[in-house]
Amino acid sequence: MPAPLLVVDAPSLLYRAFFALPKSITGADGRPVNALLGMANLVLWVVERHAPRAVVLCTGAEAATYRTALYPGYHADRPPVPDELAPQWADAPAFFGAFAWTWLDAGDLEADDLLGALALAEAEAGGETLLFTGDRDMFQCVDEHTRVLFPRGGKEGPELVDVDGVRERYGIHPGQVPDFIALRGDPSDGLPGAKGIGEKTAGELLRAHGDLEGLIAAADAQRPRVAAALRDQADELRAFRKIATLQPIDVACPSDAPTDAAAAARAASERGMGRLAGRLEALAGQA
Repeated sequence: MPAPLLVVDAPSLLYRAFFALPKSITGADGRPVNALLGMANLVLWVVERHAPRAVVLCTGAEAATYRTALYPGYHADRPPVPDELAPQWADAPAFFGAFAWTWLDAGDLEADDLLGALALAEAEAGGETLLFTGDRDMFQCVDEHTRVLFPRGGKEGPELVDVDGVRERYGIHPGQVPDFIALRGDPSDGLPGAKGIGEKTAGELLRAHGDLEGLIAAADAQRPRVAAALRDQADELRAFRKIATLQPIDVACPSDAPTDAAAAARAASERGMGRLAGRLEALAGQA
């Protein structure tokens, strides 16, 4: 099997690490480094087991303008970046650059859009991609070339989600994920979904009718509560689906770039991450 491209949702993992590890983990200057340390360990777990040909860390706008124009409530309730995380976020490109990991920004679009674009480019080039993200929206990218690494607690590492995994979770195929999100809603993004339609019903309806448009066309054949939601919210649900659908970005496949464990160890040591530096030095010695 060819080495996969590892594409990482940097905001997702930085936030996850920040809230998972105590802020008492500090560098030589006394400032927290918990988010950087935690994210490094998460990504290294994957690097050690999947030996990716390159690692790309993606970021982007907090909320793409076209998405907030479609629905003002999109991301409206998300709090600002915590004070202890902001300096770590600013240092992330330089810190992870020492690992020979590429940091890319989606500009006016979001990290999700960039993850999807890189996966598509890699597939078109005949390669395979692992998308490391805690955002379930990214399940729409899963196919024979692309799988999602979904974080979970404990020491087992992330869950590897393929096409069968999406079906097991939601009873739908990956291409139906935007329709599913439109119907069920997504509290993390501020999308309420269709009134009275939860996860189970959304899956059942999509299995029966294929997609949102097919379901709206068949609204009169549904139970009264479902029919009313589909009729009354039709335009809003279409907007939710467009919000949940990844947008195209013109990207090139990154070149091969193995992790530079020796340089990464120095960067970790400079930031007071002694245990991580030792782990990286051991990796460098194995190369």
